[in-house]
Amino acid sequence: MSEMIKNALGREIPKYIEGIGELKAFQGAFVYTPEERKAAPRISKATPDMNKIVENIRRSLELCGIKDGMTLSFHHHFRNGDYLVNMVIHEVAKMGIKDITIAASSLQSVHEPLIEHIENGVVTGIETSGLRGKLGEAITRDGILKKPIIIRSHGGRPRAIEAGEVKIDIAFIAAPAADHYGNVNGVEGPTACGSMGYAMVDAEYANKVVVVTDYMVPYPASPISIPQTLVDYVVKVDKIGDPKGIVSGATRVTKNPLELLIAEKAFEAVVASGLVKEGFSFQAGTGGPSLAVAQFLREKMKAEEIKGSFVSGGITGHSVDMLEEGLFKTLLDVQCFDLKAVESIKHNPNHMEMSASFYANPHNKGCVANQLDIMIVSATEVDVDFNVNVITGSNGIIMGASGGHSDTAAGAKLSIVIAPLLRGRLPIVVDEVTTVITPGETIDAVVTERGIAVNPRRKDLEELFKAAGLDIMSIHDLKDVAEKLTGKPQKIQTTDEIVGLVEYRDGTIIDTIRRVK
Repeated sequence: MSEMIKNALGREIPKYIEGIGELKAFQGAFVYTPEERKAAPRISKATPDMNKIVENIRRSLELCGIKDGMTLSFHHHFRNGDYLVNMVIHEVAKMGIKDITIAASSLQSVHEPLIEHIENGVVTGIETSGLRGKLGEAITRDGILKKPIIIRSHGGRPRAIEAGEVKIDIAFIAAPAADHYGNVNGVEGPTACGSMGYAMVDAEYANKVVVVTDYMVPYPASPISIPQTLVDYVVKVDKIGDPKGIVSGATRVTKNPLELLIAEKAFEAVVASGLVKEGFSFQAGTGGPSLAVAQFLREKMKAEEIKGSFVSGGITGHSVDMLEEGLFKTLLDVQCFDLKAVESIKHNPNHMEMSASFYANPHNKGCVANQLDIMIVSATEVDVDFNVNVITGSNGIIMGASGGHSDTAAGAKLSIVIAPLLRGRLPIVVDEVTTVITPGETIDAVVTERGIAVNPRRKDLEELFKAAGLDIMSIHDLKDVAEKLTGKPQKIQTTDEIVGLVEYRDGTIIDTIRRVK
């Protein structure tokens, strides 16, 4: 282990890790300024007689010059319905290739077969927004990965690719529709997934790009999400994924009385902030309580004839309804979260596809997150400094994703965490979160069923909430209420072995994930 240093949150991080290199310590949400230039892929040429269609994934790997130590990238528009990661890595293993790094926008429980490839030395590195299921457990508890996993936010990933920190040798893009020359979209075919936002930066910066599709269309594909100018090869397979897997987790308004109470309190806080007015913008997570906040908002907008500007992020059918009702002018969509959203983006010109960089990259000349007025986010844990954990569970195991959490919290004028005070007999508010994903300086308030805690940095907000008669209490008081009900939670026992690095969106290290005992 190299020398350890403390970052701005007092978290100990190594200065150097073998196989990864020098690490930069988190200094604050807006402190680090990049100095590097944008990276670029190798220049390619295509002659008029070139045929981009190849017979199978193995042949595409051969033509791309696959060798030990390469980085392969994937996107997660199919979420738990993705077939491509397992298909490609299976072929890589059969070819005897070792020491591969997987740079995925996110991994799901469907990717459990990667465990065998990690144990066999085929995969030695993973860079992702998150992972779930047995794969997360094997990495956190059993320490099976050779190098620590790197966790990046949805804005941090395109930043790292554009800065050349992630050098993609071959990008594999699961495309619901493609033509023979490599133009693709996500809105046609039997496996339509909608927006292709997470694959766009990969296509632009990877040295080689392979499109894998199960639905060929006549040239030129229309619309075009990723163009022929970025694509080397096209592979036709039987099926790239299951669109039913896109809808993983709750994407319906909750009917749980406790969650509805929390949502109502959050809605009251949003209204009290004064931001719900003509032309405002909004984003919420896809969980039931977040959608309930959106539903309350929808009713107010209808009653008072307020028209908003845009809804952004991963888009659900609920957002589509608000667009169609004229409540918002535009949807800015990096990923469709259900099949209603897929249908909408195909037909409605005001439902616009965007890349992950356009959405949330802090190191371009302006991302959508910076234009957000209101953001509703969830939490696994929040601590008394308002730092938020959404990646590790109460047992310390990786079971979630960084997603756009830190990106939107940093960009929005108002970022509100909503959560029950207790979850499974464990307090949500703690002295110190297990893993920091989003720094407290970017969180404005925490809303629970027992009360609302406002970040001391936002005295203005506290005054507005008090004037509206909201149930305000300090974050310490919320923690005390929880502990009186459950007792003080035991600290998770970990070893010194670092199995994960959590990058803040600017590329600095905000926390480490230790192997669970």
